[in-house]
Amino acid sequence: MTERDYQQELEDLRSGKINQFDVTPEEFQLFQPVFHAYQYRTQIEAEAHRGGTLTYRLKKR
Repeated sequence: MTERDYQQELEDLRSGKINQFDVTPEEFQLFQPVFHAYQYRTQIEAEAHRGGTLTYRLKKR
């Protein structure tokens, strides 16, 4: 299993290169510290789904 570059995914989300990305419960422990340290995390929201998967998107203004 290759490790994802969560920092890059957050940047791609913020810049508009991607509209959203998902984080599974198994990935959450690796993702959370990166997200917590991300400077623009207040601009991003998560939607929880049954089974524990989270979908991250930019907040609508």
